[in-house]
Amino acid sequence: MAISRARKEELVALYADLIDRSDAIFVSKYTGMTVKQLEALRGVVREANGSLHVTKNTLLALALEQKGQPVPDDILKGQVAATFSLGDAPSMAKALLKHEKAEELFEINGAVFGGQVLGHDQVDALSSMPSMDEVRGKLLSLVSGDIFKTKMVRLTSGPSRNIATVLSNSVRQVINVVDAYSKKEEGV
Repeated sequence: MAISRARKEELVALYADLIDRSDAIFVSKYTGMTVKQLEALRGVVREANGSLHVTKNTLLALALEQKGQPVPDDILKGQVAATFSLGDAPSMAKALLKHEKAEELFEINGAVFGGQVLGHDQVDALSSMPSMDEVRGKLLSLVSGDIFKTKMVRLTSGPSRNIATVLSNSVRQVINVVDAYSKKEEGV
């Protein structure tokens, strides 16, 4: 079924907006999946903070070009769906790969991530990276000294002290700027 020029422009604008907000775009085959199976996949994507769209390949390629992203011609073939990772790319890769193992009709072709086209193996490697929440948790635990308390090591030397110093200096600078601004407003 042909779509109007206005609808095509609307879809390219939608895809371009999603590309702007995405960490990665995963391209997958879904041929043969029922509506119920596709809805289950959409649920998996939503839980991982993403948006899944059955796309017209030429329109997705046009949106990628407009946004200066590489066009993955080799993986944009046939009936595909694009999953836009609106949160954390490694978390989305994990969720999609888990779904791929459970659903035989769903297959990840590849992805566009960091200005590069990734194949299936590289998507698998991306999924093994820690999520941003995991990185934040590790950094917080490192700075707070929880790791060092359990090992009876003090936060007095090494990388942990350097991180704590940098973070405390940054907070101190923000406080000084706010203080100076408030004094300026008071006329002091």
